[in-house]
Amino acid sequence: MSHDQNFKNLILDYPRQAIEFAAASEAARLGEDVRILPLREEQLKERLGDRFRELDVPLLLEWPDGRRQALLFVFEEETEPGRFSIHRLIHYCVDIAELYQTERVVPVVIFLHPGQFRESLSLGSDTRVYLHFSYLAWPLFGLKARDYFDSPNLVARLNLPNMHYAPEEKVEVYAQAVRGLRTLEPDRKRQIKYLDFVDIYANLNEDERQRYQQDYAEEIKTMSAFADRFIEQGMQQGVQQGVQQGLQQGLQQGEARTILRLLDQKFGPEAAQAHRARIEAAEPEQLETWLDRILTAETLETIFH
Repeated sequence: MSHDQNFKNLILDYPRQAIEFAAASEAARLGEDVRILPLREEQLKERLGDRFRELDVPLLLEWPDGRRQALLFVFEEETEPGRFSIHRLIHYCVDIAELYQTERVVPVVIFLHPGQFRESLSLGSDTRVYLHFSYLAWPLFGLKARDYFDSPNLVARLNLPNMHYAPEEKVEVYAQAVRGLRTLEPDRKRQIKYLDFVDIYANLNEDERQRYQQDYAEEIKTMSAFADRFIEQGMQQGVQQGVQQGLQQGLQQGEARTILRLLDQKFGPEAAQAHRARIEAAEPEQLETWLDRILTAETLETIFH
């Protein structure tokens, strides 16, 4: 399982909610008019080594009126805290700040599992500190899930299974995450997408899933009805596209067979066989041109020139 990719998708789909949840102190000063632009990883390849890029999600925040300098948020996901390197994060932040010519960078690190991790680093001598670095730690495992049951922040609700709760609360935590997805996300495609996210991190066993089905039957019915409609619409669209493609392919094959038959009648079977592959691979427009020419052509060159 790629936790990096799961959280990258989550942050890119819901950047403002991610910032408001993980960096509340910074989000309070952003305002509603700020534009949040994900930065493509391809832009960083020439400057940064792979080991500094594989885990990061950089977001560029801009104010339309230009009253404040652009602000970069850098999200990093670390499943195991023991693998986290603050030196690596410093290296990345400095490189991306230089690349985008800004000193306004907010590093945020997501920790899924408990463990020890360094939150700051100072470099210097006995007389002076020459570099001090810290970041916003986002230890999901340390947050109490029940505190976020009614949160209007979709990123928080989706991450309820990654927070702290008693084993007997697991089904309720799962239900509250699904309810948040159903009530806070109107887009059907994303509902399906992030129901998978909740399932992955809740990881209900068979007994827990049966309890959920018994205790939350109405909600299951609502989600199931929605999913059925969504899938049915997708199937209908697929059938329509398939019919259109099938008709087009049928017409194309019919024209190809007609040309081959006329070639056989007019110039002999060897001529038809020699041009079969070319005719069967041709686009509809080309087939129509050849079909028009063959009626009056005296030679093969006249048809296929």
